[in-house]
Amino acid sequence: MKKYITELLGLVILVSTTGISATSETNYAVVTEVRTQGGQSNYDFTVTVKSPDKGCRQYANWWEVLTIDGKLLYRRILAHSHVTEQPFTRSGGTVNINPDTEVIVRAHMHPAGYGPDAMRGSVAKGFAPVALTKGFAARLERLKPHVEYCAW
Repeated sequence: MKKYITELLGLVILVSTTGISATSETNYAVVTEVRTQGGQSNYDFTVTVKSPDKGCRQYANWWEVLTIDGKLLYRRILAHSHVTEQPFTRSGGTVNINPDTEVIVRAHMHPAGYGPDAMRGSVAKGFAPVALTKGFAARLERLKPHVEYCAW
């Protein structure tokens, strides 16, 4: 397996021939695919997440789109677990970016938080796996919107 590693702005970019990097941990949600559609400054994201959901006590409760320096652009709330639907895909948006603007798409797991694996890319060039440094934009966990309840 070939890996190409570059460090930029506190991010470690891992592009692997097998997809998700070897740093994935089983108690975190991982974004495995990102697709986009729309026009400039008006993009919807379709995101596939793989997570070890066990019902409301442990589940992927949102995915989000960030700038590469950690500013929240969009958060898609997931109001229930996906125990029997793995991986699962959900759409959301609108995200106001240019087609060549690089962003990070990552998932959040209740109660574990953010894992190291995410996707980085742009509408124009597509997305590839990236391993985020520990604590990258961790402050966003406290920002709203939040999940108000877990349906099941």
